Amino acid sequence: MSVDPQQFLRELFDTAIDAAHPQHVLEAHLPTDRSGRVIVIGAGKAAAAMAQVVERCWQGEVSGLVVTRYGHGAPCEKIEVVEAAHPVPDAAGLAVATRVLQMVSGLSESDRVIFLLSGGGSALLALPAAGITLADKQAINKALLKSGATIGEMNCVRKHLSAIKGGRLAKACWPATVYTYAISDVPGDLATVIASGPTVADPSTSAEALAILKRYAIEVPAAVRNWLQSPESETVKPGDPSLARSHFQLIARPQQSLEAAAVKARQAGFSPLILGDLEGESREVAKVHAGIARQVLLHGQPLAAPCVILSGGETTVTVRGNGRGGRNAEFLLSLTESLKGLPGVYALAGDTDGIDGSEDNAGALMTPTSYARAAALGLSASDELDNNNGYGYFAALDNLIVTEPTRTNVNDFRAILILESPAHDA
Repeated sequence: MSVDPQQFLRELFDTAIDAAHPQHVLEAHLPTDRSGRVIVIGAGKAAAAMAQVVERCWQGEVSGLVVTRYGHGAPCEKIEVVEAAHPVPDAAGLAVATRVLQMVSGLSESDRVIFLLSGGGSALLALPAAGITLADKQAINKALLKSGATIGEMNCVRKHLSAIKGGRLAKACWPATVYTYAISDVPGDLATVIASGPTVADPSTSAEALAILKRYAIEVPAAVRNWLQSPESETVKPGDPSLARSHFQLIARPQQSLEAAAVKARQAGFSPLILGDLEGESREVAKVHAGIARQVLLHGQPLAAPCVILSGGETTVTVRGNGRGGRNAEFLLSLTESLKGLPGVYALAGDTDGIDGSEDNAGALMTPTSYARAAALGLSASDELDNNNGYGYFAALDNLIVTEPTRTNVNDFRAILILESPAHDA
């Protein structure tokens, strides 16, 4: 089979990103009646690209404000685009959140609001609850990111420390009609978890948020503890009448991107196996993938080579070392250590937003010679894994993937290409 394995993996990654880009997925979901005045607000790594689509498609009066991650902006003429920090919120995100609430307050029943939501929105639209400082939220956010907590757990805490999340934004818009269009970056595509659900009811509780902080031994400032123990900290619950005119529509999800990559794999002659959205420690998820790859090569199970194993989701990293690298580099480093140069196996792991954690790369590539080439440079995959240094390991091999911001986000994408026989490693 004539294919450049590394180039083909990059093509699969590009296919997954394109399948979730706002330019391709948003317009069909917008209201049929696009005349009249609409207020557009938004938050997330895809917010600016989504705003561009609304500007292009809306025939009536358009105004609004969206916030996206630094470097993820896009030129809009009628909708203001502001950039702020992610994954730890900053003062810019706080200022935007304050302005957004002001913009939607005092609306009437005849008003329409379009809310453009995507991954990263939780940190970008940061407005601490009464009595809680931005510094408090930043400290807790940093600790959660290092703790190994799942995205659902992190967002449960974020919702209960916020004046805008957990349905509170929709409540502020009442009695206007709110249309939320969301790109999912979370396993299970739960509306309550995507960017901490600013416009949907939230069944989680403040007690659960406190329990999560205790579970991961995160230091809780007195002001935060007092707030979470107060009834006022509860989010907007199912059945609240202020949500009666709030409509939520999922326009892109990780499964769509995995299916698009699977179609491309079949067209190239590879049998695809989609494992779906996965959670868990990056290094442990990698060991499972390594086991499947070995089973394919040794026994032709659960499918025969040549094939591609595809998975998505959002893994976690419990930081123990001082190295560099996000969860995709960590996954790939653990896979490299597990396979130790198994012939015929190539892999890519990357974040569809173009940013692996907080680094400048989207992810990295592994080839059958990665393990040996690194060893020749004096790099031990095991030692680098202990130091959480996936970025450094693959940078030394010149195998980092740099895409720049993609302006979408359906979370991680992993592809393991298994050839029938060892191929020449370019």
